[in-house]
Amino acid sequence: MRLRTIKRKGRCLATRFAHVSQKREGRCLAPLDPGLSRMHNLFRDNGSRAASPMVTRVLQMLCALLAAALPIVAQEKAIDTQRSTIAIHVGKSGLLSAAAHDHTINAPISSGTIRESAPHIEFTVETAKMTVKPDPKIDAKTQATIQTDMEEMTLETKKFPEIAFRSSRIEKLAGGQWKVAGDLYLHGVTKPVSLTVKQTGDSYTTSTVLKQTDFGIKPLSIGGGIIKVKNEVEIDFQIFAR
Repeated sequence: MRLRTIKRKGRCLATRFAHVSQKREGRCLAPLDPGLSRMHNLFRDNGSRAASPMVTRVLQMLCALLAAALPIVAQEKAIDTQRSTIAIHVGKSGLLSAAAHDHTINAPISSGTIRESAPHIEFTVETAKMTVKPDPKIDAKTQATIQTDMEEMTLETKKFPEIAFRSSRIEKLAGGQWKVAGDLYLHGVTKPVSLTVKQTGDSYTTSTVLKQTDFGIKPLSIGGGIIKVKNEVEIDFQIFAR
């Protein structure tokens, strides 16, 4: 395809692209397209396909934008769900709390990403995959009951299948630390949380304390409160990037 000028009676009518290399003087070879005539300014007077300075400048700007975006894209990493852990520590209170046992719940991350340039982190946990860590001090039947109570009465996994966190602001601090603010979605309730995260290589660790009642969860109790689960739960995070 090349640029050609169609002439009639000695004057230029329009500039268009032609699929043929022949030029017949004195008559129009194809229907004219007035809109294409404006493209004449993008080419040199000698009819070559070299771009004008304006086009060259636009292309250079596009290349610069792409080059600037590449490092940002490259620094967004998927969370390593195999190595990353979230451990929830649940304590007991009440008159006979000394006879009860504390429990640790494993909450595996199902998916998530970390980005250091324009810092951001987000992840999700499937509540149906959360498990109570086996305790050698209790029998298998009691262990199964605790697991069922957590799924059906505390988390209500069928009604609320996911827990999600999404950062809203991250500030880099000294000593490899980050101040992370974001929204935690749990049990159908979204609450703002703030964490101080320590980075060591590709590992990010932090801990926090949450109240179950802040997320509409009623702590379980046994025997009219003689033994009951504490409202506050401690959560430890260790997240690895791939």
